[in-house]
Amino acid sequence: MQIFGLKNCDTCRAARKALPGAEFVDVRDQPMDAAILDAALATFGEALVNRRSTTWRGLDEATRAQDPRSLLADHPALMKRPLILDGDRMVLGWTKATQAELGV
Repeated sequence: MQIFGLKNCDTCRAARKALPGAEFVDVRDQPMDAAILDAALATFGEALVNRRSTTWRGLDEATRAQDPRSLLADHPALMKRPLILDGDRMVLGWTKATQAELGV
């Protein structure tokens, strides 16, 4: 199991604490593999981009108009977090539903 997120994100910290055996990948330090990013975009689409983030609010309109893949490649902190990869299954966010799906 892998958790993709940011090391200073409170939600990612909660997921890491609840899933101690999972490998954590900070997307700022280590860019997400292109195949994983493509699979996440295919699964979640536009929902993968966190439009409520401070990073999003700091972008100009031209940058915001880019496709989600380019945005996430250029600004990894825009990704909704955490993205959890468990075998063939991908889960986005850390809600009660997500936790139930993962059996936490």
